Amino acid sequence: MISKIRGKFIERRDQAVILEVGGIFYEILVSDSVMGRIEDRMGPDACLELITYYYIQIGPAKGNPVLVGFLNEIEKDFFLDFIKVSGIGPRAAIKALNQPISTIAEAIVKGEEKFLTALPGIGKQKAKEIVAKLQNKVGKYGLIQDEGPGSSFQAASKIGKVEAWQEEALEVLLQLQYKKAEAQQMIEKALERNASVSSAEQLLNEIYKQRIAAHG
Repeated sequence: MISKIRGKFIERRDQAVILEVGGIFYEILVSDSVMGRIEDRMGPDACLELITYYYIQIGPAKGNPVLVGFLNEIEKDFFLDFIKVSGIGPRAAIKALNQPISTIAEAIVKGEEKFLTALPGIGKQKAKEIVAKLQNKVGKYGLIQDEGPGSSFQAASKIGKVEAWQEEALEVLLQLQYKKAEAQQMIEKALERNASVSSAEQLLNEIYKQRIAAHG
């Protein structure tokens, strides 16, 4: 199983990139939403690291190994949820995810089927299935900062007793490039608003709801 790959960026292809790792050239499939931010993530000497999803594509005579690349674990988690919808395989998902994941997640949460049908390969029935399957599960993905790092808010925040699931939610927010103090404040406000929250998933969904409410 290949879970991460780091190498020199060699070439950009249609929904794929080529990385050289120790003299071996790997083709990694990426969605348009990932492709548009790859250059910003390159290190010295065009070094690029991608989180990967590895699967075997079964053909008529043989199986071909395929790698799909992401910039962080949260994007990969969204992809894995997306392909749980009946009839959406990995390649179909790569093609469909041509908008920022946070935007797609917001459309799913709001049940905006018209927006979803505008995604490549997603028809009306498939859009209905996506909403039905994922509407209550994708709140945290709406918190992804697709366009860059979070604000520089540095104020101190006190959460009080921290449960393990709160730490889990904090870790997710940090992966999404929120500053620690900002993430702690988001958690604190969510818990003040809804004291019945008792899991990381519920907490992240509550934080997302607050964000949507704040932006009208």
